Amino acid sequence: MTISLRDKRPAKDDPTIADRLRAHRTLADVPQAELDWLIEHGTLGRWLPGDVVVTKGSAINELFFVLEGRLSAIVGQRKVMDWRGGDATGMYPYSRITVSSTGSSVDEPSEVLAIDRADVNDMPVACPHVTAALVHLMIDRARTFKASDLEGEKVASLGRVAAGLAHELNNPASAATRGAKLLESAIDESEDAARALGAVYVTDVERVVVERLRATCNEKRQSPILSPLEHADREDAIAEWLASHDIDDRGAPALAGTAVTIAMLDELAGAVSRDTLRAAVRFVVAGCQVRGLARDVERASSRVHDLVSSVKRVAYMDRAISPEAVDLRQGLADTSAILAHKARAKSASLTVDAPENLARAFGIGGELSQVWMNLIDNALDAVGNGGRVTVIARREGPSVIVRVIDDGPGIPEDIKRRIFDPFFTTKPVGQGVGMGLDIARRLVESNNGRLDFESVVGKTEFRVALPIA
Repeated sequence: MTISLRDKRPAKDDPTIADRLRAHRTLADVPQAELDWLIEHGTLGRWLPGDVVVTKGSAINELFFVLEGRLSAIVGQRKVMDWRGGDATGMYPYSRITVSSTGSSVDEPSEVLAIDRADVNDMPVACPHVTAALVHLMIDRARTFKASDLEGEKVASLGRVAAGLAHELNNPASAATRGAKLLESAIDESEDAARALGAVYVTDVERVVVERLRATCNEKRQSPILSPLEHADREDAIAEWLASHDIDDRGAPALAGTAVTIAMLDELAGAVSRDTLRAAVRFVVAGCQVRGLARDVERASSRVHDLVSSVKRVAYMDRAISPEAVDLRQGLADTSAILAHKARAKSASLTVDAPENLARAFGIGGELSQVWMNLIDNALDAVGNGGRVTVIARREGPSVIVRVIDDGPGIPEDIKRRIFDPFFTTKPVGQGVGMGLDIARRLVESNNGRLDFESVVGKTEFRVALPIA
């Protein structure tokens, strides 16, 4: 959709147009004869603030020399560049563009000189100096859009990283806070239990049995990891043993999480008196609780540290932006860790299969991290609930090959040819500036690599080939 110029009139009817074109920055050095040609073929008109000059996907049929005012190019909700008096926009000579990849709107009252498409096609012969100036502008505009695309995708990627980090940090941070709060009361209970045990007479033989049982709390369990049901059964068995010996069974969860067995408890019961047994079990349970909470806080804090380290590695915060030997295995693992929340939200599996001795690629680590973020994020968008995304990295000849595979519905044939178009997306309006595949391909190619894909129903594979360092 395009809003037509307001107050349209032939340029030659304006007595001041020659002086205004001479003062135009783009046309300042062109011969008068070419300015006369523009005046003869041009149309003057205005736009008002809020007018939509063109929408994304609309046909571009005119060249506009902006005489005054300001227009903006908009992608989604993001302004990528603007044009003011002295600039030119629209259809340039030699440009192959036929439809707009962005939207354009009017910020200030603007007046332009419009040249129709048919006349623009004649400009290389009729106005060679104007054409040369416009070609330079077209190159500059392409550079500006490319830089803006990359910057916009970096911001979008940063948003995904921030969202992923927020999700992943929530659980360990909450666990660390909860454990730290419980630890204070657990330490008080441990001290009270120690005093209670010290108040009863304990022989040297009994003390050895008690200390051996308490030390078991520090041991790592040798048995396989228990399922939730198996753990519940173990907790019930310990609670029953405590109740049968007239001991408070609230200590069962603390003992169930350790390597303490019923046989060990029986040994303790057979070695001490009934009164000593109560004090000894309380002492053991209190010690198990303190150590268990300390381990929980340590695990949660380590998880927070690992996540922050992953983000730092993905962003290459402390590295220069220059080619180097890049550890793809670590980069893929870090990216997967940051996007794990998205997989969990769909009950989807996200796995990385890369050997420890995977050859390093030669490239700019931060740019490659952005590629993995885009490809894995898109793959997770493609799969349904319970779907599967697999990332495989292997060395093949002089290259390292990374494959991102999903079991989604596949890419329709009519979309495949457009998949790398700038700003193209199949996502609903407002969800991103595009699929990021145009950006990903440019980043891969700038690192001397290659990005291609194959897609059928049930399997889509994006393949990145990078040179070995």
